Amino acid sequence: MPLFVRLRVQRHAYLFIAISKEDFRKVTTDKTTNEGPYTTEDIKNCMKKVTPVSLGQTVKVDNDFEIKAYYAGHVLGAAMFHIRVGQQTLVYTFSLVFKFQGDFNTTADRHLGSAHIDRCRPDILITESTYGSTVRDSRRARERDFMSKVVECVRGGGKVLVPVFAVGRAQELCILLETYLERMNLNVPIFFASGLSEKVNTYYQLFVSWTNEKIQNTFHEKNVFDFKHIKPWDRSYVDRPGSMIVFASPGMLHAGYSLHLFKKWAPDEKNMIIIPGYCVANTVGSKLLLGQKRFLFDGKEIEAKLSVHYMSFSAHADAKGITQLIRQCQPRNVVLVHGEEGVMEFLKGRIQEELKDTCGLSRAEKRSKQMQGVLVIKDGRLRLLRSKDAISELNLKEHVVEFHSKFILKQSTQSKLIVNVADLLQMKMPSNVITILSESEINIDNSKVIVKVRDDHENDNEITISWLLKNEILGHSVTTHLKSYVDQQTSLASSSLMSDSAASPDPA
Repeated sequence: MPLFVRLRVQRHAYLFIAISKEDFRKVTTDKTTNEGPYTTEDIKNCMKKVTPVSLGQTVKVDNDFEIKAYYAGHVLGAAMFHIRVGQQTLVYTFSLVFKFQGDFNTTADRHLGSAHIDRCRPDILITESTYGSTVRDSRRARERDFMSKVVECVRGGGKVLVPVFAVGRAQELCILLETYLERMNLNVPIFFASGLSEKVNTYYQLFVSWTNEKIQNTFHEKNVFDFKHIKPWDRSYVDRPGSMIVFASPGMLHAGYSLHLFKKWAPDEKNMIIIPGYCVANTVGSKLLLGQKRFLFDGKEIEAKLSVHYMSFSAHADAKGITQLIRQCQPRNVVLVHGEEGVMEFLKGRIQEELKDTCGLSRAEKRSKQMQGVLVIKDGRLRLLRSKDAISELNLKEHVVEFHSKFILKQSTQSKLIVNVADLLQMKMPSNVITILSESEINIDNSKVIVKVRDDHENDNEITISWLLKNEILGHSVTTHLKSYVDQQTSLASSSLMSDSAASPDPA
């Protein structure tokens, strides 16, 4: 949405408040270049165009387009929408709090109620399928298991890391811990490591009408979001001795506080990490759950000796919840999104078998792709064209612009360096295809970027990165990662040289 506003899209946005935008900006902003997908100013401009919508309110945009919001139960502010365009109707269970991804939850928990929708019989229902092949245990069983693991670790002198996103499961588990600690009189420090945690808790108190019925009825007597035992995290606590419990964002350990703490605490077998939600493939969280023990961070290998546990406190509906929602609104057709291919295939079969008299099924095959091209303004029209099409339309001569970036690095063996560089790029860019073509060349995404390593002179190697203008974003990303790597290796080599000089005997 901030990008739409920057491009001067003039239509109003019918959205709920989304404080996650600033958190996403911080996580995705490159620390070395300070470049990100959008700025804080973009967010402010975006929010000026937001029109709040009440649950159950029908908003008529024009004669052929209207929307109605329903409670989704995913996180605070999450809503499902019934959309009418002309004579066609659509229900999209997307959670507009984060992104268009179809999230809802049909099971009430400690802080939110369950999703609800009328029997509106839409032409199409678009629904998430994240846990489409899973039926979760009861909430009480999961809570007992969670507390048992936490108590076992802290009584053994270990630290417990719980990676969470700032909104949703964080509040759910904080309420659980607060309740348990008051009953058991367990004296252990608990921290929340997220720059947004205090702001998020304030929003929960402001919008208590979005919480479950129990919290609403008792809010004036007891504010469950006024945590007594959970304190804000300070960076100086990372090496603090003794047991502690830390909630840290983000939930998949792909950046931020949670990844920083994991690097620090992973080598100690007394420590524990509990992952309470879904992790996207190739994130550190996903690799941990698949059993990976060794990780390479900034050229340094870390062995994960801490115990790893997965306990599903996810705010996504499971297979039972998804079919329950389909029965509730009775659509003519169903489209599955936000799920892995095997899971969607399983759920597709289940829906066709159980609900074949009331709905058909299509699967969303296409995935979102980054668009890149030339923005052309002609005759008052603004269009994004492929470079070749723009050149042809504007009668321009095509020029091929190629970039090269070169680094010199002291390294003993060229073959070892090529492997280290490939491993680094694979870790930093998990969604890209990194291929070692020879002892001196790495190919990225079918030659969009080429990295070459060759002997410059004795004990030195030359790293050259090459890319075309059309692959500038990828080339810049590779260059940034390798520059950081070279700077770090150069610094380590200088420190080693100084140590050797200090240890040498005085010739006098």
